[in-house]
Amino acid sequence: MHNLVFFIALIFILWIGRSIFIPLLFATFLWYLLNAISTYYRRIMPCNKSEKCSVYLHKFYNILSPILSLLSVGGVIYLFSTQVRPMLSELYNATPILQQKLLEFSEFISRKIGIGIDLDLIPNLPQIAGYIGSSLAGLATSTGMVLIYLIFMFVEQSSFNKKIDAMPLSRIKSKKLRFILNSIDENMKKYLFTKTFISAATGICAYILLHFIGLEYASVWAFIIFVLNYIPTIGSIFACGLPIAYALISGDTWHLPVFTAISLIGLEILFGNILDPKLTGKTLNISTLAILINLVFWGMIWGPAGMFFSVPILVGIYVTTAQFSSTRWIATLLSTDGKIPDETQND
Repeated sequence: MHNLVFFIALIFILWIGRSIFIPLLFATFLWYLLNAISTYYRRIMPCNKSEKCSVYLHKFYNILSPILSLLSVGGVIYLFSTQVRPMLSELYNATPILQQKLLEFSEFISRKIGIGIDLDLIPNLPQIAGYIGSSLAGLATSTGMVLIYLIFMFVEQSSFNKKIDAMPLSRIKSKKLRFILNSIDENMKKYLFTKTFISAATGICAYILLHFIGLEYASVWAFIIFVLNYIPTIGSIFACGLPIAYALISGDTWHLPVFTAISLIGLEILFGNILDPKLTGKTLNISTLAILINLVFWGMIWGPAGMFFSVPILVGIYVTTAQFSSTRWIATLLSTDGKIPDETQND
């Protein structure tokens, strides 16, 4: 009974405090992403080891890598603000026309198959676009808080290990805590970097193909595909479905939706089902069912932001519960094959 009350109270706190937790999650995401990109830049630079070059050159590359990381993320933000955002506004203004075309297309299909379609079941595109726009506007108002969190994370980053050393813990507990934090850090960085790379590659290829096919707002669809690919399963479905649906209701012939569907589904199969598992490797030994349940749970509490961060949160829960005897059963249920990290390997 106490556990149930605690669980309900925890859900209520997460829901009521979403204005604090969501900006903190976005700041953490950017912090991990910047560190992951910086680490990658450092690995491809010469003098990975200090003995291969002078100490000063080694320090120079250590300073250059985070600068390049900031420039990379800043370039994406600049591209969005100058290229994609105006197109999103234009697409939003066109939603009433698209809604009318969708209704006409539904009536055409209804006449062809001889089955009446309830118009109330047709998605209200202006309403959906308004909900998404309000969510993005809410996130934009939290930009200042995200930046404050991010700045303090980078300031505290250098002294984090010192704080752990200063904690009044036994050697075994301190080692276990370090192992948990390092495992979460390593898995998060690998996951976020791999997911960002796969999503970016999918978005770029989608833009090239959609631009070649002649679908309007190719840049917008490419950006939407890039973002939605962070959301497991459902994100990929919507990433393909939205441009295909737009091609269906806006095209005059079947060529546009057919080529759009073939191109996007082929990209999702190539990047999402073949390259993504190979690049990620065994980092996420988590059940697909657990990912879907977790996706729905966080989506109900925090909306699209919760769905976006559902997998990183699940990774943290999986790694942490695997390191305690009383909670290892949770990690076992979350795993794909029942094989979880050995609790004794950090002792």
